[in-house]
Amino acid sequence: MLDLLDSKGIIERVETLREARGWSLYELAKQAAVPVSTLYNWRDKKSLPTLELLDAVCYAFGISVVDFLMGDDGLLALTEEQNELMKLWNSLTREKKSAIINLMKAMQD
Repeated sequence: MLDLLDSKGIIERVETLREARGWSLYELAKQAAVPVSTLYNWRDKKSLPTLELLDAVCYAFGISVVDFLMGDDGLLALTEEQNELMKLWNSLTREKKSAIINLMKAMQD
């Protein structure tokens, strides 16, 4: 589990998740709806992100801050099918995620 005060560990985790998706830093900024300069400054200065920034980045990855901090240990509880859904989910834009959520809500009726 990552420590919220471990800037190096947090940056490494973000880089791992970003690279796993094949995203540039610009794409992550776009998905997280934050200025790319904010991500560059955070990464290059190796400073601690604000909770707001970390939450935005986690949202872009389709995970909670808790899941982010838990790392791979937190994902072990998911079934193979859930892991596949998460991988697909993480590749979607916010708009597509919203459409899927609305579709799923409509299917529950």
